[in-house]
Amino acid sequence: MRRAARIAGIVVLVALAVVDVASWNIAPAAAPWSAPVLALALAAVLWPAGRRPRRLTPELRVLVPAVASLLFTAGDRLAGVGFLGGPGEALALLCLLLIAVRTIRSPLVAPVAATAALAVVVLPLRMTPVEPRDPGDQLGAAVVLALVAAVFAGLGGYLRVADARRRAAVARVRRAERLAIAADLHDFVAHHVTGILVQAQMGQAVLDLQPERLGPILRGIERAAGETLASMRRTVDVLRDEPDATSAPRSAGDLAALPGLVEDFNRAGPPVTLRPHHRLPEDLPREVQAAAYRVVQEALTNVRRHGADAGEVTVELRYAGGTLTVVVRDDGTTAGAGAIAHGSGFGLTGLDERVTALGGRLRAGPRPGRGWELVAELPATGVIV
Repeated sequence: MRRAARIAGIVVLVALAVVDVASWNIAPAAAPWSAPVLALALAAVLWPAGRRPRRLTPELRVLVPAVASLLFTAGDRLAGVGFLGGPGEALALLCLLLIAVRTIRSPLVAPVAATAALAVVVLPLRMTPVEPRDPGDQLGAAVVLALVAAVFAGLGGYLRVADARRRAAVARVRRAERLAIAADLHDFVAHHVTGILVQAQMGQAVLDLQPERLGPILRGIERAAGETLASMRRTVDVLRDEPDATSAPRSAGDLAALPGLVEDFNRAGPPVTLRPHHRLPEDLPREVQAAAYRVVQEALTNVRRHGADAGEVTVELRYAGGTLTVVVRDDGTTAGAGAIAHGSGFGLTGLDERVTALGGRLRAGPRPGRGWELVAELPATGVIV
């Protein structure tokens, strides 16, 4: 939907720019000055985001065409050419006004947006009135353009607020997911600390009676202590950027809980086939298992919400080269699944936070032909966060 609207907007803008070019026949003397202004405005609006140089800040992107338009208007009035600003230039400046209100940081948004709006409102000054004593045509056109500029500025403000709310929501989801990760790691640490305590008590008991059994016990304590320290380090790293988080953590499952999760889903959704790896290591880190469980849980939830027409869902676990790969596929065709797969839902935002915190990678998108696929690659050894 957004892509279609963007394409339609580009087509309208280019079509109106062609009208501008055609209107240069009315005042050929103004064409050499109007052409650069129109080119600057179109380039500022249509330049793809991925190819813009870093030095082209949003402020420069809006100010350069707007100031150029204002200078051309002033020069046109002094020269008396009487060239009417075309609809292509006007629409491009209105788009830049929207961009200014939506994206420019607060201290500069007001002056930059005001400059863009002024460039639009004074466009009618290039038009010579039919009767010099009656500039009503210019005033009426300026009032209309001022109202249109106010609409574009209001739309930019609405989008600015919506962007801020979405960023805040994403931050809350990421913070909650970080706390969930920390809770899982806390359980893992508690498990090993308990084991260390029990083995230390056993060591004290056998120290005098069976000292030959003390070696394996000490090695077990050493191994458990090393794993505990590693998990504590990961916990600190995960929470390093979230010192004030207060959301309640939620419990997570592990690979042993996957059959139960799939069985629960089968009762109210499309049939799910679970294909575990034939030889998964028994010592997979607890946090990796919890992340794999969450991947499957979120993927099945998205199928239930947005791919209800799916006839079959496959959950596959792979293990190779120290990496656990979780693949969830469905053959649904529901259009709504596309937006979820491309990350508009907050569930995948939190899931991506969990996977990347463990040094993994998450991908989601359409399958060739039909259906959707979610793939998570989790390092099962030497986890780095």
